[in-house]
Amino acid sequence: MIESREKPSPEAIRKARVANPEMRERDLAQSLSISEADLIAAHCGENVIRIEPDAGKLLLGLEAVGEVMALTRNESAVHEKIGIYEKVTVGREHAIVLGEQIDLRIFPKVWAHGFAVEKHSDDGVRRSLQFFDAVGDAVHKVHLRPVSNLHAYQNLIAQLESADRSQVVRTVKTTPTSGESGKDGDAAHAELLRDRWSRMTDVHQLFAILKKLNMTRHQAIRAIGEEYAWQLAPDTVGAMLRLAVSEALPIMCFVGNGGCVQIHSGPIHDVRPMGPWLNIMDATFHLHLRTDHICEAWAVRKPSKDGNITSIEAYDENRQMIIQFFGVRKEGSPEREDWRFLVENLPRIRQSTAA
Repeated sequence: MIESREKPSPEAIRKARVANPEMRERDLAQSLSISEADLIAAHCGENVIRIEPDAGKLLLGLEAVGEVMALTRNESAVHEKIGIYEKVTVGREHAIVLGEQIDLRIFPKVWAHGFAVEKHSDDGVRRSLQFFDAVGDAVHKVHLRPVSNLHAYQNLIAQLESADRSQVVRTVKTTPTSGESGKDGDAAHAELLRDRWSRMTDVHQLFAILKKLNMTRHQAIRAIGEEYAWQLAPDTVGAMLRLAVSEALPIMCFVGNGGCVQIHSGPIHDVRPMGPWLNIMDATFHLHLRTDHICEAWAVRKPSKDGNITSIEAYDENRQMIIQFFGVRKEGSPEREDWRFLVENLPRIRQSTAA
């Protein structure tokens, strides 16, 4: 269900910001029952400039800005990478960044609102480009670093600046739903899924299979059977990350939302729990994961022309994927044996008792 939001006025939003200077934007927006995009838009004309959510033009202009921090998040995980936007490919349906550090898969049609934001603090001015979907949730942010090229950044803002000066954005809100149709309980449907799954030659073929069968990813892994997917203990993600550190095992970490997927590839070094958060605090990679939001964790095995590819996937209470992990490998090479061994020996939950 989609409905219009009733919002406080921009003036009331700005007053709330002044009254709560230390509160994070996302938290303040939630306290006001508005989206983060509403909160940012209320400051247009002050420290915010509205820009077009043109993902292609943005990506092609960012390399000149140099080193920045890229941030992609969902409700339960925040993925931050420091690096340069390079090796950019832009298409109508999707765009790709394949830099040494910044690795993105972007879906431009989801990008609905954009802003250039300046925040003044005792540490100086913090500058960022922030993009949101139609709901007003963040899809991607780019934060400048001390070594960033400010002149190139200002030129990019000038190219993207919108004629719209309004302090109000039109957003919608959706009622969370798992979208589960019950097909995972249909034996014939599950058999058809297993047949098509077993014949995959590329892991990306799964998207077309699910679309053809009208199944969600979560439905598919529950239906496919333990040859291809098995449920893991809820604390598996933390255990896996600690093992990856101790064994110097390079991993791939995917965090995404409807408009962007951000990927880390390489070893990790500094894993720190803090309350419900599990954090990775490495030099160019930060991850902040709400482990208490993980309702299910699964190991998933997908066939490919290079052999089976194994992932760990974590899902929230709405059966939406929070985060996904693989072992690092080069295209055309088989999966790392140490990664496969790690995943296959993590504590399991018997599927028959995991309803």
